[in-house]
Amino acid sequence: MSLPSVPRVGVVVVAAGSGTRLGAGGPKAFVAIDDRSILRHALSGVLAAPRADVVVVAPPGREDDALADVRAAAGDRAGTVAVVAGGATRQQSVAAGLAALSPEVEIVLVHDAARALTPPEVFDRVVAALRSGAVGAIPVLPVIDTLKRVAGDEIVAAVDRSELSAAQTPQGFRRDVLDGAYAAATEDFTDDAALVAAAGHAVMAVPGHPLAFKITTAADLDRARHLVAPLPAAGPTVAAVPRVGMGTDVHAFGGDGDLWLAGLHWPGEPALSGHSDGDALAHAIVDALLAAAGLGDIGTHFGTDHPEYAGAHADVFLGRTLTLLREAGWSVGNVSVQVQANRPRFAARRDEAERTLSAALGGAAVSISATTTDGLGFTGRGEGVAAFAVAVVVPA
Repeated sequence: MSLPSVPRVGVVVVAAGSGTRLGAGGPKAFVAIDDRSILRHALSGVLAAPRADVVVVAPPGREDDALADVRAAAGDRAGTVAVVAGGATRQQSVAAGLAALSPEVEIVLVHDAARALTPPEVFDRVVAALRSGAVGAIPVLPVIDTLKRVAGDEIVAAVDRSELSAAQTPQGFRRDVLDGAYAAATEDFTDDAALVAAAGHAVMAVPGHPLAFKITTAADLDRARHLVAPLPAAGPTVAAVPRVGMGTDVHAFGGDGDLWLAGLHWPGEPALSGHSDGDALAHAIVDALLAAAGLGDIGTHFGTDHPEYAGAHADVFLGRTLTLLREAGWSVGNVSVQVQANRPRFAARRDEAERTLSAALGGAAVSISATTTDGLGFTGRGEGVAAFAVAVVVPA
C-alpha cells in the first residue's frame, strides 16, 4: 500500500518594501541588525523551518543584493531559492512571488522579511494546520493593551480586546485558494488573510510568537539589535570598536585599451585583464572593506555573474561598496594599500590616486605605497600587478 503524499510547501519572502518609516536611507531588507541584514536574518528562520521552495521578492534593481543574502544564508541550498523583483504594492509583490513558485507547490506561506526574528516553530504551526485540513492559517498574538475607540481627541468607547488578536506572518494557505483569491481581488488588502477572507474562505488562527514582531520603525530596529546582540563578557563594559579587514587582488597584463589602476587612467600603459577594468588596487580595497564589515567578498557582490560591472572603474566599485557599508551600519575609517608592480611608476601620481580613491569613499583617508619585488615572481617579471589592502570600518 502506497503512503499518502505530503503536500509540497513554498514560501514567498516579501522583501520589496522601501523602508520609509524606518528612515535608514535605503530598502528595509538590506538594513543591518548586526553583521547580517534583516533579509538574511529572515532567511535563516525560513530555511530552518520545514523544507520548502523559497522565492524572495526584492526591490526592483536590488535583486543581486538579495541574491547575495540568499547565498550567504542558504549555503548549498542557494540554488533552490529564487529571487524576483517586486511590484508597486505589497499585493503586487506577493503576486510576483506566487508566479515564480513551482506549479507543484500545494501549500504557500507568505512571510514578511521585516519579521526577521520569527522562530522556525511558527512556520511549523502554520504548516501543521494546513496539513490538518485548514485552507488558511495565520499566527496571532493576543492584544494585551487596553484599547479605546477615539474620535479626534475624545475617547468614544472602550473596545473589548477579548476578541482581538495581532496578526503575524508567515500566513499560510492552500495554493489553489490563494491563487483564486488573488485572481478575484479588486482592491488592495493589508495582508493575505484579509484577501482570502474577502474571497469567502475561513482562516484559522495558530499561536504566534513575541519574536515575530515587525521591524517598522527605528525603535523596532533597536529592539531587534538588542535581542541578537551577544551577551557581554564578565567585567567592564566594552564600547563598540572599529573592525579591520584585509583584501588582496592580482591581475595580469593583457586587457584591451589602456591601463586603469588606483582609479586613474594611465595612457600608453598596457591594460590589465579582468571582468571589469582589472584595477587590482581598487579591488583589494573593496575586498578589505567588505571583510571588515562582514559582508562577504568582492566575488559575492561584483563577480562575473554580475554583468552590470563589466568594464566598470574604481568609482563604481567603491561607491557601491560604500553604500553596502552604510546600509549595514558602518562607515570607512581609513584604508592603506600597497601595490606591487614594475609598472606604472606611482611616485608622480600617488597624491592624485589617493585623492581619487578617497573621494570615491566619501572622503575617507586612503594611503598608497608602491614597491617592486626585485625581479622576483610574476610582478617582478612584469606579467601583472598585485595589491594588498587593510581597511578599518567604524560603527556609523
